[in-house]
Amino acid sequence: MPVETHLFTPDGAIPNSRLPLAFWRDRLPQEARGGTAAGALYRKNGWTGTWVYTVYPFWHFHTKGHEVLACVSGTATIGFGGDGGIRVDVRVGDVCVIPAGVGHRRFEVSNGFLMAGGYPPGQEGDIVRPGEIDPDKATRLIAALRLPETDPVSGKDDGVVALWRTMAA
Repeated sequence: MPVETHLFTPDGAIPNSRLPLAFWRDRLPQEARGGTAAGALYRKNGWTGTWVYTVYPFWHFHTKGHEVLACVSGTATIGFGGDGGIRVDVRVGDVCVIPAGVGHRRFEVSNGFLMAGGYPPGQEGDIVRPGEIDPDKATRLIAALRLPETDPVSGKDDGVVALWRTMAA
């Protein structure tokens, strides 16, 4: 399944990342296209802290974890990378893995829009708005995070694991 990748440089008070955003259309297996099922798939594949919710309508990023998001209901337009970044229309089955530091927010949304999210083991999704943390501290926290050892959808060392290992080498 082809992956779209996007690299973002710092955008104002959003640090972004040296790792690319990974985005797949229609990657979530049919049997995992509900919130509970997607969370179970992530956990089976070693990802934790799973949740089902929307995406916040304000720019934010994480300093304590990389994040997987899969659309499990409705559609939305999600921004990545800050005001100078991109906007992507997401629909059920689409999956993205957001490196820590990459800004994201919801722009437009259909009724009933939900995403299933999760984090690699030992990581979490702190909600940091631009300007709420010293940029140097954010960069240090993000740089200290381990890369995931398994892909949240396949459970193997392919997908985002292979992509990010190549970029980090």
